[in-house]
Parts: sequence; structure tokens; C-alpha cells
Amino acid sequence: MKTRIIAAAVLLPIFLAILLIFPPIILTIIVSVICGIAAYELLYATDISRNKSVLVFTIIAAVLVPPAVYLSFIPSQDPGNPYSAMLLITLLSSIFFIFISLLVIEAVLTMRNKKAIEKGTQLKFRQIPIALAAGMLIPYMLSSIVSLKSMHYGHLLVLLPVVATILTDSGAYFTGVTIGKKKAFPTISPNKTVEGYIGGTIAGIIGMLIYGLILSYTTALTVIFPVLILYGILGAIMTELGDLAFSFIKRKCGIKDYGNLIPGHGGALDRFDSMIFSGPTMYLLVVFVPAFVS
Repeated sequence: MKTRIIAAAVLLPIFLAILLIFPPIILTIIVSVICGIAAYELLYATDISRNKSVLVFTIIAAVLVPPAVYLSFIPSQDPGNPYSAMLLITLLSSIFFIFISLLVIEAVLTMRNKKAIEKGTQLKFRQIPIALAAGMLIPYMLSSIVSLKSMHYGHLLVLLPVVATILTDSGAYFTGVTIGKKKAFPTISPNKTVEGYIGGTIAGIIGMLIYGLILSYTTALTVIFPVLILYGILGAIMTELGDLAFSFIKRKCGIKDYGNLIPGHGGALDRFDSMIFSGPTMYLLVVFVPAFVS
């Protein structure tokens, strides 16, 4: 626990500085690195990393997705419409087409390769969806924070999934430790309790409201607090769902952590599992149910 707290105390201010102060391109680079590491961790956990070609293809695809998202937000000739959905679709489709083609070719080439079968490096067709998730789906979901950062008032909006994740995780942990009794999903995450999930949801809502109050007093934004409650509820639920989903994968793979990238926190997937779900949730809410009006 001491190592975990020290690591958080050192890394959290750096991460917040990247979100608040530096331009979106810096965050894009950081997210690309995280996505590449996360892709490696998932392939390693599922034993697909034995095939070095697939590992390289997947990491490259994962690293390319965040820049594709970032490029779609570079202002076009129309200043009022800086986001280019067509550009994003084109870039992601290109990455996906090349990536899936390479995976299928590799699967076919290793199908009857005796050396590959003996070494356990054969790519089976049922493993292709896992590689696609590691190389495309997870990076795209995590790149939602790049999208938030690239929007108007992005330096403030990008903190929404951070607030949801940190407050929900902290609330769930301390509630579970103090009053948690009823196990929620003992076969997936033995330490998680029903009381912890409830406490995490309440903490997520309170955290979102506090953040809204801060913005209402320190910026020119008008905050719609009833909508912000919805942000808190959905943000907390999706944060907990992300943690549960990747805990499920760990149990199926028989591992405790995805890696040891961050002392006391595990790997990239251990640290950012919740944000992989809360990030897209916050982005969709900001776009379709805005709680902040300039």
C-alpha cells in the first residue's frame, strides 16, 4: 500500500499537468505509448505474444489509433466545424484493413506450419478478435480522452473521466474496507463488495458535483447540475464495469496483474482499465447531453 501511495503521489501531478497544461499532441503521444503497452500486456496475458509478428502488428496498430483520433480534430477550413468524422473514419478504416489483413495472412501461414505449432506460435482464428481488441478497440476507447482534450474547453472536459475514475475507485475502496460485507462478484473480483460499489457510485456523483461547482465559480461556463448528476452516475457505473471487465480477463488468464509498469499499481491495463470505459462515456455525454454551456 505504501508503494502504491508513493507512486500515485508522484505520477498523478504529472498526469494532471499533461491534461491541464500541455497541448493535445502531448497527451496523444502519452496515450499512444500507453496503448502500445496495453496491447502487449493483453497479448502476453492471453499467450498470443509468442507470435512475434502478431505482437508487432498489434502494437503498431495500437500506437497509431490515438494519432488518428487527434488528426480528426485538427481544424479544417471551416473554423466552426473543426472535427472531421470522415477523416477519422478513413484513418481508422485504413489501420483496421491493413491490420486485419496481416492477421489473417499470419493465421493462414501458420495454420499448418509444424514449427509454429510445436513452438506454440501458431495464430488461431479465434485469437484474431483478441488481437483486434488489443490493437484497435481498446486504443480507440482510451483515445476518447484525446477527443475530450481536443474539444473547446478541452483542458477542463478531459478531467471528467479522471474525476469519475479516481473518486469512484477511492470511494469503492474505502467503503469496502470499512463496511463492506456482501461479496459482489467473488469469482471475478473477490475483494469487491456490494457496499463498495454503492459507496463508489455515491463518491463519483459527489466528486462530479464538486468539480461542477469549481468550474461554475472559476470559469465562464454555465453548469447544468442535474445533468452533472447523470454524468456522476454513468461515470461511476462505467468505471466499475471497466474494472470488472479486465478483472474477469485476469481471472480467466490466471494472472494477478497485467504487468509491473507502475510500482504498486501493476501494468497499464491495471491502471487504466476503468478509464477505458469511463472515457468514452464522458465523451458521449459531453457531445449528446452537455452539462457545460459557454
